Amino acid sequence: MALLTAASPAPVAPPEQRAREAGVVIGVLPPGPRNAITDVDGVRVGHVTIEEGKDIHTGVTAILPHGGNVFRSRVPAGFVAFNAYGKFAGSTQVTELGEIETPVLLTNTLNVPEAAAAAVEWTLAQPGNEAVRSVNAVVGETNDGVLNDIRRRRVTIADARRAIESAAGGAVPEGSVGAGTGTVAFGFKGGIGTSSRKLPAAQGGWTLGVLVQSNYGGVLTIAGVPVGVRLGRHAFSREGTRDTADGSVIIVIATDAPLSDRNLRRIAERAFVGIGRTGSSFSNGSGDYAIAFSTHPGVRREEGISPVAAIDDLRNEALSPLFQAVAEATEEAVINSLFAGKTVEGHRDTVKRLPTEKILPWLTATDK
Repeated sequence: MALLTAASPAPVAPPEQRAREAGVVIGVLPPGPRNAITDVDGVRVGHVTIEEGKDIHTGVTAILPHGGNVFRSRVPAGFVAFNAYGKFAGSTQVTELGEIETPVLLTNTLNVPEAAAAAVEWTLAQPGNEAVRSVNAVVGETNDGVLNDIRRRRVTIADARRAIESAAGGAVPEGSVGAGTGTVAFGFKGGIGTSSRKLPAAQGGWTLGVLVQSNYGGVLTIAGVPVGVRLGRHAFSREGTRDTADGSVIIVIATDAPLSDRNLRRIAERAFVGIGRTGSSFSNGSGDYAIAFSTHPGVRREEGISPVAAIDDLRNEALSPLFQAVAEATEEAVINSLFAGKTVEGHRDTVKRLPTEKILPWLTATDK
């Protein structure tokens, strides 16, 4: 962690520098090599970003559990609606059967149908799916109507399919990209953020990664520092700020730990510990959802293979380190989404980027 002295200039984060690179360390567990959801082997992410003049700032983000036929090689999954003021297509079947059979797509509120249609079309077109007659498309959303003219429903089925087809491993673009192009968090430009944690070998050595679409509010807190209070900008300020605690957040969690859908749901629940640490109180008008899946080959549900999984589940006692990992990675993913934000002049307002140059001295000081 960077130290400040009287002779040292205050650190200034370059426009696209991530929180950890700027000296803001969140939690105690180490990140994976990319500090991204793609640190979980096989996971792929694709974005389609749509920006047209002042009025259109929107897009689609696709997360693929692996590079194969997801319908025929399903992954166990758990789903949690922490505050269900929103639309999460496909969630009832995920809850009932405990598995994902399509990519997970994120977009804006009024383009969920197009994203779902893209997931259906892409799935039906996969070799081996010629006889498929039912597809459970999984699509999360947040409302980007401040910066985006959402009533124009600009995202097309073709846009969403391109997000799926462009999905790749490696570094994940963050900030105003894909489904985060038009989102706002804590009154600043939000967006897509990601982070990961790698457990020590003694605790299983598993990797867990998180990707968020941040579009919610409250009293911004970063690494325990009450940034919103110090800036005088938060949803409950007596100065009458336009910032709001309402909004939404979607959390997508991947891990290579061999987990059942039951324990994946438990992990998804703990993701909201990280959201709470950022300053959310999960307002009435906030749609807060998490979906978690395991990529471990031993828990895959393969068509035409043995109906019994090779590995049932980890012991319940082994879950605690993963609970810590998901809380830390979720918190850091949100902060990364803010650090990557850019000022955007949009449809109904101009939303500024988080002033990292102002807040970094607070975050990296030895005495916070």
